[in-house]
Order: sequence, then C-alpha cells, then structure tokens
Amino acid sequence: MRRVSLGGQGLVSASLGLGCTALTGAYGPADPDEAMRVVRRALDGGVSLIDLIDADGETERLVGKAVAHRRDEALIAAAPGSVRGDGAVRWAGSARREARDCLSRPENLGRACDASLARLGVERIDLFVVDPGATGAPIEETMGVAGRLQDAGKIAHIGVRALDGDRLRRAHAARPVAAVAVEYSLWQRRAERELLPVARELGMGVIAGRPLGRGFLTGRITSPVQLGPGDARCLDPRFSPENLEAELLRLRDAQRVAAEMDVGMGRLAIAWLLARGDDIVPVPSTRDLVHLEMNLTAAGILLPEPVKAHLARTFPLEEG
Repeated sequence: MRRVSLGGQGLVSASLGLGCTALTGAYGPADPDEAMRVVRRALDGGVSLIDLIDADGETERLVGKAVAHRRDEALIAAAPGSVRGDGAVRWAGSARREARDCLSRPENLGRACDASLARLGVERIDLFVVDPGATGAPIEETMGVAGRLQDAGKIAHIGVRALDGDRLRRAHAARPVAAVAVEYSLWQRRAERELLPVARELGMGVIAGRPLGRGFLTGRITSPVQLGPGDARCLDPRFSPENLEAELLRLRDAQRVAAEMDVGMGRLAIAWLLARGDDIVPVPSTRDLVHLEMNLTAAGILLPEPVKAHLARTFPLEEG
C-alpha cells in the first residue's frame, strides 16, 4: 500500500485508513472480540491510520488494547467530545453533540486529551483533531491550546474538523495543521468546492470520513427499513425513503460500471476517492472482517480516466 504525507511536518500514513465509527455500534451491534480482530487485521493489511475521531470512550479502550504491542505500526487520530466524564454518550443525537461541543472548548481540550491518552494507554496521540469553529470560542484560542498540548508532547500533530476556507487559513496561521477531517465520498463531494483546494494550498492532508456514504455506496442499503433501532443513519435525511429512491437511480448506474470492471461497488467508490489525489486518506469504517478485506483490496484498483469521469458525472458536485 502506498504511503501518503499528511501535511509538511513528517506525518506519513498508508493511503487507506480504518474508521472506527462502526465499532461503536452506530450502525448496528458491534461485537468487541470481532472489533479487536478488525483492527488487528487492518494493521496486518498495511493500514496505519486508525480514525477514532467519531469514536466513543469504549472504542478508544478497545483500539488501545488492539495496538498495544504494535504501537509503531499505528497512527492514532483522536478527537475530544466522545464522552462526558467516563461514560459513553449515545452515538447519535443532541446529547452527543452537546458533549462534543463542551469538550471541544479551549478550556476543556486538555482534559479531553488526557482522558483519551488514558483510555488508549498511550503516551502521545499521533493526530489530535480539534473543532475550532464549533464552540463559539476564537479559533486562535482553540489552536493555541492545541499547540500547548503539542509542545508538551501529548500530541504529535494537530488536525481540524472541516471548516470553511477562511477559518481553515486562520487555524493554520495560528498553529500548523497537518490534516483536515471531512466527510468526502463519491456521494458527498462538497469538500471539493472550497475545503480541498485550500487544504492543498496550505499543504494539509485530507482524512476522508464516510468514504462509503455510511454504507450507501456499498449497494447494500436500499431502504430505511433495513436500519435497526438506534442506527445513527435513521437521523440522516439522506436515508429517508424519498431521498433513497432518487439516489438509488444514480447508484445503479455506478453499479453497472462496477460490474463491467468486475469489482464490488464499495471497492469502486474507495478506488475513485483514492484516485482524487495522493493527499487523501479514505477511512472506511466496518465492524466486519469480510467487508474489511474487500475495502483493503480497493487500494490496488486503478481506474481508467473514462471510468473516473463517468462516476463524477453520475454523482456530480453538489450545487452551492
């Protein structure tokens, strides 16, 4: 698997990472033993970046155990806001958003970082992703606190959640940013409009979260009735019956392309994203070893230019 430089400060990752959202139970029950095997198999397959940006405290503990004897193989990305105190907050909904916003405030960042270090059982977080635009505090204040955590050796590199271009420049001017974390997929291309160009201008890497559109781009979700109670996607308007019906027409067109190439739709979607640039690391999330294996093989797929262009037309860049 090829290597990717995230920012200009020496942070290097494999081109494909592992998202941990599915390990939290956000998309259905996750077995802890199977989750442990998923993390370790990802490392065996050449993955290095373990994305805990949207994980909960229990998942941080699980990943810490999984990488305990392989610390030099894993790049851990973590963020504040997953827990309140030491108890897990429901993955989706207002309670979790409030917890994230609270712990993302400058006065709470140090406590949040220390809590993640303790749960992970590590001395330093490789990439600590802060949210300087969400809490109403000055961006420079949030970045200043993150910089002090970096100076203290608690974090190696600073990342930020998606901001608009101007605020991303302000954050980077206050303290160098290695990578920006943003939802980016064939189904959600809004990052291309402003964020991706600015990140490239400033030399940042991009962590592409939800690269399979929360499972939509795998082709396995065709109706909201497939989503179980408590599934975070039940709160996502993109998975409403009306929206899915329209989007499935596009997906079927892309599935025909996948069939012609003899690859699965999910693999095609990841390969398309990998082809968007050497500074992009997709972090597909799964709790299933079979799905992990399919994701890993996407790193070896080379898409012809006509295929890339066809997919881009099928799922065009959103307006506005």
